[in-house]
Amino acid sequence: MSKSAAPTGFTVSSAWLAEHLNDPGMSVVDASWYLPAQGRDARAEYDAGHIPRAIFFDHDLVVEPGSNLPHTMPSPQVFATFAASMGISRDDTIVVYDGPGFFSAPRAWWMFRTMGAEKVYVLEGGIDGWKKEGRFVTDQPTKIASCLFDVRFDPRRVASLAEMREIVEKGGRQIADARPPGRFAGKDPEPRPGVRGGHMPGAHNVPALALSKDGKLLPVEELKQAFDAAGVDLNEPVVTSCGSGVTAAVVALALETLGHRDVKLYDGSWTEWGGRADTPVVKDEA
Repeated sequence: MSKSAAPTGFTVSSAWLAEHLNDPGMSVVDASWYLPAQGRDARAEYDAGHIPRAIFFDHDLVVEPGSNLPHTMPSPQVFATFAASMGISRDDTIVVYDGPGFFSAPRAWWMFRTMGAEKVYVLEGGIDGWKKEGRFVTDQPTKIASCLFDVRFDPRRVASLAEMREIVEKGGRQIADARPPGRFAGKDPEPRPGVRGGHMPGAHNVPALALSKDGKLLPVEELKQAFDAAGVDLNEPVVTSCGSGVTAAVVALALETLGHRDVKLYDGSWTEWGGRADTPVVKDEA
């Protein structure tokens, strides 16, 4: 019996991964990460039981050394070193997952793609769905064979603070903010001390958690409706942002799923913008 074909989008089902788990060149990445309020310990959960062959991707470790911001995208050379130490090659088929499905896994998906990997997918349902279906997990460490990650960094996928200043001042690119509505409006406090509430002038609120249901991305038509409701024109360039650059990748994944190919991610995100005193901030009226 022949195996199912390669994925056509950016996601794979648990059935597809189970079928292809032992394929040559398959890399499985546990990219779980949680906010303190979620009450989950990603590393402890991985150690207790992960998908066979999975390598743990630590979002707090795979960052640029010396950065004063959380989750700063590492330089190509630093990222290549991390990827190689995890036994991941740029030519591998890379399937990333997190707990619920579309929270932190898209961040790793975006990082690998930005660094040149092309066959990168997010597991629908995450490890929670995998376990719920009764699929096998293991607490045994994954054997890693160090390799070379031939990095090919694409700077067009990343936006800097300077670029965001220009976008806010002059336009030219829509801003899609993935934070929850309360934080976007400035009515709910930011989870990091010293960071102001509110949003960038002209930004659109596209909450990351509203783009998936039951661990799966919304159907294409519903994704289109979500962006339309937020006032985002899918025919125009977009830059995504969030708290620290993690869930902004959920919005980027949704946009690329809809065929949008001019999408940047503001890596410093709100922690950088809202943490400064010289950046304009808007709060919604009560």
